[in-house]
Amino acid sequence: MKIDSTVSAVVTGGASGLGRATAEALAASGVKVAIFDINDALGEEVAASIGGLFVHVDITDEQSVLDGYARARAAHGQERVCVHCAMTSRRGKTLAYDKESGGYRRTPTADYAFGVEGILTASYRVASIAAEGMASLPEMEDGERGAIVLTASVAAQDGQIGQVIYGSAKAGVNGLVLPMARDLMDLGIRVNSIMPGVFGTPLLNNMNPKVKESLEASVPFPKRLGKAEEYASLAMEMVRNTYFNGQAVRLDGAIRMAPR
Repeated sequence: MKIDSTVSAVVTGGASGLGRATAEALAASGVKVAIFDINDALGEEVAASIGGLFVHVDITDEQSVLDGYARARAAHGQERVCVHCAMTSRRGKTLAYDKESGGYRRTPTADYAFGVEGILTASYRVASIAAEGMASLPEMEDGERGAIVLTASVAAQDGQIGQVIYGSAKAGVNGLVLPMARDLMDLGIRVNSIMPGVFGTPLLNNMNPKVKESLEASVPFPKRLGKAEEYASLAMEMVRNTYFNGQAVRLDGAIRMAPR
């Protein structure tokens, strides 16, 4: 896909981290970018800096997402690119020892459902609504109409202790990719996902320095946290390269996460 000022894009989670870097990379190529996020202050700031549009969108709320797309399309036209970085989840072991009772406490099903909604269901919601709009676009080279990039995680394959919610929901995101790409093949809409390893997002950059150093040392090469710009670079390639379809790709410095 040729990326220029004739193309519009939606980036969820674009107020910070991986989403922000992707929004900036798209805008640098001339793309009209709409940022979906719940952080109004940061979202407005990033949108202003790239000449884009900020829309307050809660990815766990169907109407909020529909309204967000409507606003973005009214301002920029139908998007050909959707990069989904936003998520919300909870932590918890399947069973954890409870010192007070002397027994085991189960992570509530409601917590599991919350994570599935905030990761897996939201990914389907954001991607399927984007695809519905893209289907109306005229064809480009190779009959292409659009490209969707979802964000999974290395936890989809290397889920650690305490990541039963996060790891399985992110595995579900990867599970969306091939069947959705095949569902949309006759419409010329591509679907891929990225599995980031340990990246220097605001959350990780603010952690205890010793924990951060340990994480950096665990990466085979290069021995550092991933840069948001490196995620954005791969997302841009997935959009540009029309033969990139139905793939779930690790971006992790060759790390394989230990159980804990």
